Amino acid sequence: MLSTLVLTLLLQLPASVCRSEKPLCFSKISPSLSRDGDLVIGSFLPLYSVRASSFTRAAVFRSQPNKDCRRYQWLHKNYQQAMTIRFAVEEINRDPVLLPNISLGFQVYNAYHSDERTLESSLQWLTGKGQLVPNFSCRGQDKTVAVIGGATSALSVQMGTLLELYNFPQLSFGPFDPILSDKTQFPSLYQMAPRDSSLPQGMVQLLVHFKWTWVVLVTTDDLRGEEFLREVTGEMAKHDVCASLTQKIPVSERSHEESELYFMPKIIASSARVVVVHGDTDSLMVLRHSQMPLSPTTKLWITTSHWDITMRPYFGDTYAFSGALTFTYMTREVPGFKSFLRRANPNKDPEDIILKEFWLSAFGCKNKHEKLELEQCAPNASLEALPIFIFDMTISGLSYIIYNAVYAVAWALHAKLLMKSEIAFEGGGESWMPHPWQLHSFLKDLQFTNSAGDQVFVDEKRSSEAQYDIRNYMSLPNGTELLVKVGEFISKAPCGQDFTIYEEAIDWGWLGSKIPCSVCSESCHPGCRKTTKEEQPVCCFSCSQCPEGEISTDIDVDHCEMCPEDAYPNKERDRCFPKVVTFLDIAEPLGITLAFIAFSFSVLTALVLWVFVKFRDTPIVKANNRTLSYTLLISLIFCFLCSLLFIGHPTAATCLLRQTTFGVVFTVAVSCILAKTIMVVLAFRVTRPGNRIRMWVQVRGSKSVVLICSGMQVILCGIWLGTSPPFPDMDPYSEPGHIIIQCNEGSNIAFYCVLGYMGFLALGSFTVAFLAKSLPDTFNEAKFITFSMLVFCSVWVSFLPTYQSTKGKAMVVVEIFSILASSAGLLGCIFIPKCYIILLKPERNTQEGIKKKMKSKA
Repeated sequence: MLSTLVLTLLLQLPASVCRSEKPLCFSKISPSLSRDGDLVIGSFLPLYSVRASSFTRAAVFRSQPNKDCRRYQWLHKNYQQAMTIRFAVEEINRDPVLLPNISLGFQVYNAYHSDERTLESSLQWLTGKGQLVPNFSCRGQDKTVAVIGGATSALSVQMGTLLELYNFPQLSFGPFDPILSDKTQFPSLYQMAPRDSSLPQGMVQLLVHFKWTWVVLVTTDDLRGEEFLREVTGEMAKHDVCASLTQKIPVSERSHEESELYFMPKIIASSARVVVVHGDTDSLMVLRHSQMPLSPTTKLWITTSHWDITMRPYFGDTYAFSGALTFTYMTREVPGFKSFLRRANPNKDPEDIILKEFWLSAFGCKNKHEKLELEQCAPNASLEALPIFIFDMTISGLSYIIYNAVYAVAWALHAKLLMKSEIAFEGGGESWMPHPWQLHSFLKDLQFTNSAGDQVFVDEKRSSEAQYDIRNYMSLPNGTELLVKVGEFISKAPCGQDFTIYEEAIDWGWLGSKIPCSVCSESCHPGCRKTTKEEQPVCCFSCSQCPEGEISTDIDVDHCEMCPEDAYPNKERDRCFPKVVTFLDIAEPLGITLAFIAFSFSVLTALVLWVFVKFRDTPIVKANNRTLSYTLLISLIFCFLCSLLFIGHPTAATCLLRQTTFGVVFTVAVSCILAKTIMVVLAFRVTRPGNRIRMWVQVRGSKSVVLICSGMQVILCGIWLGTSPPFPDMDPYSEPGHIIIQCNEGSNIAFYCVLGYMGFLALGSFTVAFLAKSLPDTFNEAKFITFSMLVFCSVWVSFLPTYQSTKGKAMVVVEIFSILASSAGLLGCIFIPKCYIILLKPERNTQEGIKKKMKSKA
C-alpha cells in the first residue's frame, strides 16, 4: 500500500520533459523490442539481468551518479519468450478471420526482479520515450490494449501497482499463485499458467520411488515459497521423508559472492545428497550465479522448469548440475514454431536491433579487436546450432503460456470487434478502437482452443491442474547438453497410473551409474525393524532384530510381523518356514520301543494270569483270594495296553479314550489291591465263630469294594466326558519349528480329579497294607502290597511335576513311562514272588510244605 501511495504522488507531478531527447541512464535499463500495429500488446520479459558487482556500499556512494549505471547481461534462454510473442503476433496477423483488417503489434520491455527497476520499466512503457515522465504519454495515440508480464508473483504485484491505476488488463505468465486470484486486490490481473497445487505430491512421489528420505529443501523467502514448504513438508511427513536443511533465499538481485559465502556452503555441507529447489529463475538469482567452475558437487538436484536448470550466467563455466531431474509443464508442440526459429537471422531482418544484439552475444562474433560485429558471424548460422544452455528450440512452459496469452488478447479483441460490428450495423457511432478496460468483460469468461489443440481458460476458477513431464538434464562428454523426458506426473490419473518413471533412461551425471542414495540412516535389512532415536526425525533411526517368533521381509519396516501358526522364523528372522508336524508316531524308534514294552508286559501279565488259573487249587493261589487276583491281573493287562492309546496321531476317539481308560483300569487295579489289604485285616479280626465281620470276609465283600471304588471313578469320568471332553489340538508355540499334535484334556480340573482319586485309593491301600504287613500268616502278601504301592506312589508323585514341565511329545512319553512303570511295579512286587514259589518252589505250595514251615518256625 505504501508503494501505491508513493506512486500516486508521483503521477501528480507536472509533466514537462516529454520533448527532451537526451538519453539518460534509465534508457539503458529497459531496451525494447517492438512492432507497430493498429493495436499493441505490451510485454515485460526478463531478457537482461543486471550484473551485480562485489564492490562495497562505500564505493557506490563515492562514485558519480551516472557512473553507477549497471552492466547488463543477456539471459539468452529467455529470448525464446520474445520470439514467441513475435511468432504469435505474426500468426494472428496472417489469420483472415481472427482480427480481419486489423494489425496487431507488440512492445517488449525488460523486466527486472527489483521494485525500483520494474516501476522504471513500467513508467517508461507508459511514457513511450526514454524519459520517465509520470502521468504523461509521449507516444501520441495510445494503441496498447493489454500487458503480458509477471514472470514471477512479485513482478506481477509490482507491475500491478502501477497498471491497476489505468485499468490495463495484465496477463501473468508466471507460476500460478493463489494470492493473485483475489480479484479484490487484483481485479485486472489474469493468470494464464495452470494450477500447480499437485507439484509437491509429484515431487514427493519421485523421492519415495527412489527411496530418498533425507533431502534439502530450497525455496524463495516469500509467500509462494512458504506455501510450497507447507504443502511439501506435509506430503513428506505422510511418507516418512525428512528435510535435513530448509534454506530460504531472499527474493532480490544479489552478487554471487553471497551465495558462495552463505547459501551454497550450507547446501553442500548437508549430509543429504538430494536437493529439492522450488522457485523461479529470477527469484533464485543467487543459485544461478553459484554455478561456479569448481569441482562437481555430489548433490542431485530436483527442480521445476521455473528455475531453469540449464541456464547459467557465464559462457564456458563447468556445469555442476548434470543428472538433475526437473518437472516441466506437459505441453504440445506449437505448429510452425521451430521452423520460425530456424528462419530467424539478423541478416534477413536488419530492422530487428534486439535480434542482432542477441545474435552477437549468443554466437560471440568478435573481430581481431575483440569487438562484436555481425560480419564476423557465419551467414548461415541458426539458432538450432546453439547449445541448450543458451537457446532451446523446444518451446518452454513459460513460452507456451505467453503464446496462449497473446491469443487470449486476440480472441478478446475478436469478441469486442464482433460486438462493435453489430452496434455499427444498427447505426451506432461508437469508435472501433477499444479501450483497455473494455476487454475485462471478455477476458474473464474467455476460453478457446489453441493451434496445438489444447483448451485454454482465462478464468482462473476453471484453470486446469498442471501436468508434468519429468526431464533429466544430461551433459555428454562432447559438451552436448540435453533435456530428456524420463517420466511424467499426471495428478488426475487413477492411482498407480499418475506417476511414471523410466529409471534405465536416467543419466545420473557426476553421481555415477547407480541410483544415488540419500538417507539419514542406513536401511534396516530384512529381519530387523526401525527404532526411532530420541529428539531425531523419523528418518534417523537405528536397527534392532525382530523379537522371537516375528520376521520382517522388507527393508525399513517399523514393526515385525508374526509368522502364521503353521510356520516359524529362521535364524535371520526374514523368512517363515513351514513347521514340522510332530507327535509320538508309532513308526519312530521311541514309539516302537514303548509299544514293544507295553505289549511285552501285557503278554507277561497274561502268562502270570495263565499260571494262576492253572494252579488255582494250590494253597498260595487260594490263600490270596483268587477272584481278586484274576481281576487285578486282567486290569494290569489293560493298564499296559492302554498306553498304546497314547502312541500315534491323536484322533477324536483316542483323545476321548486314553485318559478315561487309563483312569478306570488303574482304579480297578488299585481297588483290587485295596480289597486284598482290607480282606487280610478283616481275616485276622474274625477270631470267634458267629462274628458278624466274618460275612465281609466272603467273596461278596471284596467285590463290593472293587465295584464301589471303581464306580466312583467311572462317575467322575462320565462327568468329565459330558462337560468338557478331551479333543485333538495343535500346539504351534511350545517347540520352535514344530506343530505339536496332541490331545487337549478339555478340563484340567477333571483330569487332576481323576488322578487325585486314583492317588487317594493308592494311598489308602498303602496305609492299610503297611498296618497289616506284620500279621502272622503263611502267605501274607501285605508286605508285597506295601512295597508295590510304595513304588506306585513314588512313580505318580514324580509324574506330576515332570508332566507339568514338559511339552509335546515328551509329555506323552512321561505319561506312558509312568503307566508302564507303575503297572510293572504292581506286577513285579505282588505276583512275581508268588510265581517264583508256584513254578520254582512247588514243594512250598503244598499242605505238607506249609506244615513243615510252621513246625520249623515253632
